[in-house]
Amino acid sequence: MTVNPSGWRPSTPANEQGEANTVTGNRALMLEEALLFEIGDTERTGVDFGEVPSAVQRLGKLARNRPIGLAGMTEPEAVRHYTRLSRQNYAIDLGLFPLGSCTMKHNPRLNEKLARLPGFADIHPLQPQETVQGALEVIDQLAAWLITLTGMHSVAMSPKAGAHGELCGLLSIRSALDARGDKREVVLVPESAHGTNPATAAFCGFRVESIPATSAGRVDLDALRERLGPDVAGVMITNPNTCGLFEPDMIAISDAVHAVGGFVYCDGANFNAIVGKVRPGDLGIDAMHINLHKTFSTPHGGGGPGSGPVVLSEALSPFAPLPYVTKTSDGFRLVEEETALAESSESFGRMVAFHGQMGMFTRALTYILSHGANGLRQVAEDSVLNANYILRSLEDVLDAPFAHSGPCMHEAIFSDKGFSGGLSTIDLAKALIDEGFHPMTMYFPLVVHGAMLVEPTETESKASLDQFIAALRSIGERAKAGDQSLKAAPVHAPRRRLDETLAARKPVLTYRDPEPAQAAE
Repeated sequence: MTVNPSGWRPSTPANEQGEANTVTGNRALMLEEALLFEIGDTERTGVDFGEVPSAVQRLGKLARNRPIGLAGMTEPEAVRHYTRLSRQNYAIDLGLFPLGSCTMKHNPRLNEKLARLPGFADIHPLQPQETVQGALEVIDQLAAWLITLTGMHSVAMSPKAGAHGELCGLLSIRSALDARGDKREVVLVPESAHGTNPATAAFCGFRVESIPATSAGRVDLDALRERLGPDVAGVMITNPNTCGLFEPDMIAISDAVHAVGGFVYCDGANFNAIVGKVRPGDLGIDAMHINLHKTFSTPHGGGGPGSGPVVLSEALSPFAPLPYVTKTSDGFRLVEEETALAESSESFGRMVAFHGQMGMFTRALTYILSHGANGLRQVAEDSVLNANYILRSLEDVLDAPFAHSGPCMHEAIFSDKGFSGGLSTIDLAKALIDEGFHPMTMYFPLVVHGAMLVEPTETESKASLDQFIAALRSIGERAKAGDQSLKAAPVHAPRRRLDETLAARKPVLTYRDPEPAQAAE
């Protein structure tokens, strides 16, 4: 196809399915959109500039010495381009987002409204503390709620996301070990834990050893006990785990680790399933990060801001990082320097330049206060109910490897076992796009071959779940029958299936003009 001067590209008379195409490539309200360089022109701009007066150049060696090469467009062209692209993206405001272990749920607009209030949205971290007393009080109130909901002793608010929270927790553990002259170097990580857990432990200088899972998808307690010893610094455990299951032996695990002098780190990414129902502190946890952008419904995904406060047990509280907020007779104060610490504190220092994500703190506290204790408990109950509804509605069509273990928690896991004709998880996921849904988490956790991890969250109504279940059931039946048309999916999306491995390893990041067509001789 060639590019016309007006920017649109004519389509072929029919697509691969034999359906009639349009001249423009548009299909009703699904508008075809070319690249910026195919629409615009690097030799023109949408704005008329007068003659630029000469001026002294002060950029030195940083001055641009060649054309910038960006396509020039008018304002309407630019606005339409990005609006059309946005219509080709999936979002939680369009439909169910079933990504397991991600808790992609509705973001209440009340949260957004309050986060944009003057005094929250327009403050600067270097302002004098007396001018941001309200913001410091928000941090203090949120910290109090997180301590109450988890049953822990203290909380470090500054970590910026889940993996950053893991780093905070392990650095606290490392500092506690150093304080007692203990050179332990092994961290045990169960197979059912999140993938960032072993990476974080290795980053902190620990040697990582894996603990197997049982056939029921839980930590093998006997294997854990057998490996425990004086070289074990601790265990990193995800609860509920990545298979969507609660660890019933959690207290026994904590007791066993503590008995040999180790610490227990809990990955709190799945806290949405137990918030208001279970307090991790009652389970013997020493440190746990909380993804505010998951459990407490702040924006998540697309590289947006996250927040990962870490709650700590009494044993680890003295080693928490700076800064932190404290309340005095004169108001709230941000403790930022080691010289201001109490004598009992042995903080490992500062992790970040400032005190955390103010926007996330405001949204999370708004979410908590608007729900209240009873509402948060219902969040957990409804998320678990929805996941079990999906599990039991599909277990006769899709293989559910742990369905025999009893109810799941907030997410249901399936596999591609039973698919025929060489079809696999990727084919089902691509066909789900044609049905108007974002695919679930695929091929994770690794303990399940061809895993499909579905987390509906508490956001979804029975009607939306029924529609999703109907789509999955239909595709699952086709996959079991070996329907080879699934290999072509998606066929209704703006773009067809691509080689994802090649795209990830060799992305084309620079636009080049197509080679001119050679005339036949």
